[in-house]
Amino acid sequence: MSATILLVEDNADNQAIYRTILEHSGFAVVSAWDGEEAVRVARATLPALILMDISIPLMDGLSATRVLKADPATAGIPIVALTAHAMQEDRAKALDAGCDGYLAKPVEPRRVMEEARRWTTPVIGAEPR
Repeated sequence: MSATILLVEDNADNQAIYRTILEHSGFAVVSAWDGEEAVRVARATLPALILMDISIPLMDGLSATRVLKADPATAGIPIVALTAHAMQEDRAKALDAGCDGYLAKPVEPRRVMEEARRWTTPVIGAEPR
């Protein structure tokens, strides 16, 4: 059974590229185009990892991350910011909001896959997600 990743990305080209590389690497991918949808999909599917764009419609990625980290049902899901906001203070804002990792765009699809594997590799003795 493959790990499920929630890909939150409002750019269709980026979403297609990241989805393709993740699925090719054996992950199941669910997606959301905005922050409100991201919260709904995360609560419904409880993915093993969320790749969260920061500049998305309706509710930005930082706000969506805060909502998910405040909800006991989703608080333990790792969230990796996947964003064009590449300044050091942007990274600090993402981590302060609750993101567990940070990838600055443009990012090679290979790096996205590596980060996905890093966060979804089972830890001995941990409960499966």
